[in-house]
Amino acid sequence: MLRTQLAALMAVVALLSGCGVTPHAALSAAGAEVASGLPPLPPVRHENTLPTLMRQPDGGGDLRRERVLAVNDAYTTYAMSYRSEELRISGLLHVPHHAVDRPAAVLAHGYQNPRTYRSGHAMTDVQDRLARAGYVVMFTDYRNHGGSDHDSDLDATLRTGYTVDVVNAVVALRRARLDAVDPDRIGLVGRSMGGGITYNVLVSRPGLVKAAVVLSPMSSSAPDGVEIMTRPAATRAWSLAAAQASYGPPDKDSAAWQDLSPRRFFERVTEPVQIHHGTADRTCPPAWTAASVDALRAAGKEVDAHWYPGQGHRMSGAGHDLSLARTVAFLDAHV
Repeated sequence: MLRTQLAALMAVVALLSGCGVTPHAALSAAGAEVASGLPPLPPVRHENTLPTLMRQPDGGGDLRRERVLAVNDAYTTYAMSYRSEELRISGLLHVPHHAVDRPAAVLAHGYQNPRTYRSGHAMTDVQDRLARAGYVVMFTDYRNHGGSDHDSDLDATLRTGYTVDVVNAVVALRRARLDAVDPDRIGLVGRSMGGGITYNVLVSRPGLVKAAVVLSPMSSSAPDGVEIMTRPAATRAWSLAAAQASYGPPDKDSAAWQDLSPRRFFERVTEPVQIHHGTADRTCPPAWTAASVDALRAAGKEVDAHWYPGQGHRMSGAGHDLSLARTVAFLDAHV
């Protein structure tokens, strides 16, 4: 599905370029406040990579609050859904009581087995903390999760559809014009795999959000993440096989794998970024984040990096509490 759409998009790009219209001008993100002074769009060397997503029109909208799930002392939780391309994506929306023109945060969760995943059952600590801090929180399940529609091409495109769903979550929230939300004050928070997705969003849609926070993120280099995304090999080898059928073996010298890596495009980032990582993380090695921080700073970007001694992939105790407090403070300062 995504592959078909992107192939058609490339034909449009070629036609527009031949008419003297630049692809970036013709296909810039409708919901994004794209910053000026960005480098030229990189060439498309494979149809299902980040340079293609940079040219893809936003397909988000039709945000629906479907039913009330819970009400507590601080906020109301709704089951919600929105349109992402031709798919309907499920998730949760937390709205603080009496909220008017409040900042919002879109959350991108880490890997969950789609077969056992339940809508909204990830990053519950972040959801609650941000909603209690006064943020309207939009949590996207992604395609193939919860009550979302299915995308059969997902693994063949190395899950780039998740990035599309997060972009379109922000776009749908902005276009909904909810009284509770200031559409110009939206932040993005991603954990683990969602941290890698956050990097993808920042380079493919500069200016879409005001700031981003990543927690225990994956690597910003796509080949690094392949092993973790296909672990354990005995049950998920098919995922790697599908990706290799599209892109070839994971190789940092491969044009396709380079263009799946947000690190290659960090010069396009326009938002301040905060990163949290435990030094004892055995799922996403701290070296991955160290390399991302170095690359962002080398590109002249604003990075607020925090390391948590002895903390693993899922932080706990005082370190966990501190990471959430820092997340709220960072968003308060920038969103």
